[in-house]
Amino acid sequence: MSSPDLDSGVVAPDFELPNVGNGPDPLSLDHVVDTVDFAVLLLLRDYHCPKCKNQVQTLAEEARQFAELNAVVLPILPEPVDRAADWQEQFDLPFPLLADPEKDIADKYDQPTQYGKLGELHDMIGRLPESVVLDTRGDEAEIVYTYEGESPGDRPEVETLLGEIDRLQETFVYDCSLVDC
Repeated sequence: MSSPDLDSGVVAPDFELPNVGNGPDPLSLDHVVDTVDFAVLLLLRDYHCPKCKNQVQTLAEEARQFAELNAVVLPILPEPVDRAADWQEQFDLPFPLLADPEKDIADKYDQPTQYGKLGELHDMIGRLPESVVLDTRGDEAEIVYTYEGESPGDRPEVETLLGEIDRLQETFVYDCSLVDC
């Protein structure tokens, strides 16, 4: 599903978060823009969420495919650094793992919640997953795809995320004024 507030073509909200996985700590969106062509943000529910754990492990198994598309997966766990570090120790993820203890990124990217005010107060029952693909080939990251989960287990398939990035690469127009295309 597309987010009504973060439609395609919108400049992605900036961030700098503690990173307990691969890459610099802290990790900023500016660094991502300077390093890769695409980023997949996984706005996770919480430390205990088995669906979140399964999602990051599945994407870790496919990390090479993302790397071949010059893309990075960026799971964002709305927890303190020590809890994110526990995940990294358990799963040995081949990409960054960002901690967002204040849930600032969830707010900036309009991560959906359920159960009204109660759900906003308690991540485990209220926060829903969200996946956002960013095109980082320009000077600023641009939101090009958003998938908002309608339930705790509603997440895009790996093939869907890879397909979106692959489709975007095919739309890139090369400037042949200096290079023989």
